[in-house]
Amino acid sequence: MVKTVEEINQKIREGNVRVVTAAEMKEIVAELGAEDAAKEVDVVTTGTFGAMCSSGAFFNFGHADPPIKMQRVWLNDVEAYTGVAAVDAYLGATQLSETKEMYGGGHVIEELVEGKEVELKATGYGTDCYPRKELYTEISLEDVNQAVMVNPRNAYQRYNAATNSSNRILRTYMGTLLPNFGNVTFAGTGEISPLNNDPEYRTIGVGTRIFLCGAKGYIIGEGTQHAPPYGTLMVKGNLKEMKAEYMKAAYFPGYGATLFVGIGIPIPILDAEMARFTAVRNGEIETKILDFGVPRRDRPVVRKVTYEELISGKVEINGEEVRVSPLSSFYMAEKIMKELKRQIERGKFFLTSPVDRIPKEGASKPMRQKEVKIVKSVMVKAHTIPPHTSIEEAARLMIEKGLNHLPVVEEGRLVGIITSWDIAKAVAKDKTGSVAEIMTRRVVVTHPDEPVDIAARKMEQNDISALPVVDSKRRVLGIVTSEDLSKLIAR
Repeated sequence: MVKTVEEINQKIREGNVRVVTAAEMKEIVAELGAEDAAKEVDVVTTGTFGAMCSSGAFFNFGHADPPIKMQRVWLNDVEAYTGVAAVDAYLGATQLSETKEMYGGGHVIEELVEGKEVELKATGYGTDCYPRKELYTEISLEDVNQAVMVNPRNAYQRYNAATNSSNRILRTYMGTLLPNFGNVTFAGTGEISPLNNDPEYRTIGVGTRIFLCGAKGYIIGEGTQHAPPYGTLMVKGNLKEMKAEYMKAAYFPGYGATLFVGIGIPIPILDAEMARFTAVRNGEIETKILDFGVPRRDRPVVRKVTYEELISGKVEINGEEVRVSPLSSFYMAEKIMKELKRQIERGKFFLTSPVDRIPKEGASKPMRQKEVKIVKSVMVKAHTIPPHTSIEEAARLMIEKGLNHLPVVEEGRLVGIITSWDIAKAVAKDKTGSVAEIMTRRVVVTHPDEPVDIAARKMEQNDISALPVVDSKRRVLGIVTSEDLSKLIAR
């Protein structure tokens, strides 16, 4: 027996379509067999909900009066990419705020979907047709012309799990990994995840309509790093139609911001083969546990494991039982499957046939690169002062130590910075108070593992000559100056 997508859509119109979730389909195939299950069931709904870092949104803000060609733009102090058009920008979920801790692009997107206003700040270089050079305002989703979620890599078919053989805690995109194989973390929803239910990409392809964060979305191609059976999807949808309950911004300590994205894909049961695909069990889906305690290029496979083992909450490593925790929400994935099922049954969601197939083969190659110098290799010790330090004391310290920059620290965290130029201006104006009165509070910073060329670009873009080096909690680790970078280039 063979069905078509159009025949299934006709059943949806008539109100007699049979829709089941991927969880329910396993039992139906086990009881009836693939042939009879294909006759009985028309659509299987799938779901996944996890941290999908490769997510973001395009915005068209509309033209100001007088107009501006946005060279740089920030939403709640999170910078968006502006190399698109005059008032278009792409905000990435993982881009971090320049002023707010544990906050990034994913948080901005979530707040907009919640109906909140965010601060828009833009700068331009001025032209005859775009004379404006600065813009400050507040916007909501209602104010922008378009807000389109475009996610380059989502819904991994399966994902490598992570553990840590080293003797220290590691903060990673797979969460916190305890030392000496103290835990294992994994991502993906296994047997209910979309691509595991159509591993040949017969019905999931370019043009497939999907459930994306509560709205109708579409697959626009294979995702970046697509390497079956570690397949990925590139998806899009209208941000204005999405619901905040199906997305969640998050911050992974020591890694950064991300966005949990809810995706559901309906699988049309065209024949017995599709019924067999949707009967897949967690025990049949294998992945690898990688040791994050070893540098990435040499990261070894600790062991192969099935999703059934991972979901059980414990696995065995070197004869020891190790606890396992998921980074994906099975509760939300099931909620998405059920909501998509209800929408199809009520005639509110119709299926589409792919206009092109997603490749069944692919590879994810490492970057070909030359040696990269990082900030840690050039930073020097930073002399810090508290905000109540007098301007006179700060000036004396700068002269004694031969310094031009003093990071200002309160309760162990960076709160500002003063320069010799700040001191000179204060003296010229006969100011005698504390450095808190003259310090720059919005400090541009760098991190120890950031490439030095990025640090240099930050200095150039912000017209500054030094960057405090901070950790994830904004504790000052050192400072890097334009003089340090000049010495590196000379060497």
